Amino acid sequence: MAHPPLPGYVPLAEVIRSGMRESVHYGTVVGLSPEGEISYARGPVHDPMFPRSAAKPFQALAMLRAGADLRGPALAIAAGSHGGEDFHVAEVERILASVGLDADVLGCPEDIPGPGEARRTFHAEGRSPSRLYMNCSGKHAGMLAACVAQGWDTDGYLDPEHPFQLSVHEAIEDMCAERVAHTAVDGCGAPQLAISLVGLARGVQSMRMSPEGGLERSVPEAMSAHPEYVSGTDRIDTELMRRMPGLVSKVGADGVLVLSAPGGETVAVKISDGDAEQRSRTLVGVTALKALGVDVDPIADHLTTDVHGGGRVVGRVQAL
Repeated sequence: MAHPPLPGYVPLAEVIRSGMRESVHYGTVVGLSPEGEISYARGPVHDPMFPRSAAKPFQALAMLRAGADLRGPALAIAAGSHGGEDFHVAEVERILASVGLDADVLGCPEDIPGPGEARRTFHAEGRSPSRLYMNCSGKHAGMLAACVAQGWDTDGYLDPEHPFQLSVHEAIEDMCAERVAHTAVDGCGAPQLAISLVGLARGVQSMRMSPEGGLERSVPEAMSAHPEYVSGTDRIDTELMRRMPGLVSKVGADGVLVLSAPGGETVAVKISDGDAEQRSRTLVGVTALKALGVDVDPIADHLTTDVHGGGRVVGRVQAL
């Protein structure tokens, strides 16, 4: 599938500054009922898109199916996009050490911690960039643990034809109940598999609604039980899951977000401009959950986003 036409994205959120509309975020959003029915849809929800890091729960499932011994925080960080805080780095190192490996085998790029205290400490202490700080290092450590469990070669583990990546392909098609439309290279170097927004929502929902005690359900359970390993201090996934117990939240680059409520209602969002400031995807997702009948009171402040000017609030971003 080379150069498909751009989908017909629709207006999802508007930016109001001092009483005047300044800009509009376009995109697509889908909401599934607990029974898996499409109960809320805006835009081309069936067109292929890259879920980016929102696909990490499926990659983590492939790790478990391959025999990787990942539980609790280790499983959460394998399905997460961490901020490079010291406890994140320590957990990634622990996963690698448990299978006799170290950071040298990680295939993700070197990086520094994400914005916040961890980055300030990094600069203040004169630390050097490392693959361990890269937000996907937990995922990569889990992939390598799966390779060791199966006796697969750890060299080339990011090749789309490597046995582990083929198992990810299988897990995504299994959970999302549709064929992968395209294979690309993600920001961390791993294969990125295109599915529809409906497929993304269906896949996460099918994992969290699967039988208790199974591998599929263990991934979202670990994420909601250890949200600080999925994201980190002052980061949106962690905040939402802490404030709304039982919620599963996972952002993806370029404007993607998937939310799954404790009752099974599941929403997936794609903002077409990439939502670099992350000012629209969350409010669009929370609005969709509310439309599905979910009590979003614990996170209702995320139904809008403040717009600032001169050091004060002068407007808002709101759903359309």
